[in-house]
Amino acid sequence: MKRKVFFKVLAASAALMCVTQAANAEKVLKLGTVGFIGMPIGDAIDQALIPTLAEASGGKLTIEPHYRKSLCSEQTCGEQANQGLISLWTSSTANFGNFGTALSVFDLPYIFKSIEDADRISSEWLAKKQCDIAAEEAGHVCLTVYSSGGFRQLGNASGPVHTPADMKGIKWRVTKSPIEYTLIKNWGAVPVPYDWAQLYQGLQTGVVSGQYVATPWQHVAKLHEVAKYFTEIGGSWSGNQLSIDKRQYDALSDEERGWLHTAATAFGKHVQELDRAWVKAGEDAIKAEIEEWYVPTEEEMKLWRAGAIDAWLNAKGSFDPATAERVLEEQGMTDFIAQLKEAGAL
Repeated sequence: MKRKVFFKVLAASAALMCVTQAANAEKVLKLGTVGFIGMPIGDAIDQALIPTLAEASGGKLTIEPHYRKSLCSEQTCGEQANQGLISLWTSSTANFGNFGTALSVFDLPYIFKSIEDADRISSEWLAKKQCDIAAEEAGHVCLTVYSSGGFRQLGNASGPVHTPADMKGIKWRVTKSPIEYTLIKNWGAVPVPYDWAQLYQGLQTGVVSGQYVATPWQHVAKLHEVAKYFTEIGGSWSGNQLSIDKRQYDALSDEERGWLHTAATAFGKHVQELDRAWVKAGEDAIKAEIEEWYVPTEEEMKLWRAGAIDAWLNAKGSFDPATAERVLEEQGMTDFIAQLKEAGAL
């Protein structure tokens, strides 16, 4: 009985403390996200963004998170931010494209060779450069760009795939992404738009035989149970961003903006760490249960990258060629630069 009373008192004290902190906070920033506790985005919001802002501001500026699409999906979160209904929001860099093209460079296939390169270059200069453009172009101040699931990788139920020629004629599930459709088609497979929720059954019954999905999500959906052959070709990086509506950002004082950027930096670093661990755990679990996890040679990778050139051509005008070339140069991707320039894509 005493123990029950103790926990009731403890819970009441905690609730009172939360109410007191909220009451003492001068400003509360409402955040809408599709992320949730238990995945890197949600955990980084909970473990880094919220506590860092509270600590930096001494409780004068706090965040009220709304997870799992409870307020909005990615595009509608951006719209609600513009309307002043929320302040902060997260989305894929692709869905940020509904408001402007500043972040489209992150979605170019093979712009990055590895998660480490993506994290390094984004953190050192690329995110800041493109976010400055986004602030003027999109009506949103992009605070940080980060990965959510690393790179998409090929998984299939047909057999080993080492080069694009091995995909010829195979029905491959695609999303509505024009880039993904172009990649799968250029690699020789037959693109089949197919719902994510039905993908396991589709692979099991042979309606489709392959998919191009970030490995942690393949593991979450247990796709490796029916697709036993994987190919580590990378290409499409799962970029995400955290933004605040520009008018609300401009209304903050210089000190408040400093607090917010401090919190966003902490969030960006923490979500990178969590995401890398999430990707590795998913890949390790998949590798333990499948027939083959194939890593192409550099010569074979040239063939995979060649299939991405049309996607770059289609994206011309949405990215700065000099910026893209600098990203590729910093990773030593001179051969790919030459391929892109020869095709008129760069």
